[in-house]
Amino acid sequence: LTFPKKLWKIVESDQFKSIWWDHDGNCVVIDEESFKKEVLERRGPLRIFETDCMKSFIRQLNLYGFSKMRQDFQRSASLAEFLAEEKAASAFSKLQFYYNPNFKRGYPHLLVRCKRR
Repeated sequence: LTFPKKLWKIVESDQFKSIWWDHDGNCVVIDEESFKKEVLERRGPLRIFETDCMKSFIRQLNLYGFSKMRQDFQRSASLAEFLAEEKAASAFSKLQFYYNPNFKRGYPHLLVRCKRR
């Protein structure tokens, strides 16, 4: 299987908790720490990708036309709300969002357009 097809299979699978579609199904969301343990550190016949390094995995995403999306937060004026939002944002910041126009939930036929650069 090509890199995009392997990625599609794990994003679609209920087996993995460290990678999923965003709300609209336009982006892949990766919880980097969990993803390393759950996916990249697999060995033997259970191994999915050729690498166990997050940096190399991200390089593959980039080679196949994925781009990292920034997530912006609106901040509240009150200190209590601001601190609560900071805590949520800190947990949220460990999540990586990657977008490719040919990688969308419900459109597996677009995968053929995910070509290595």
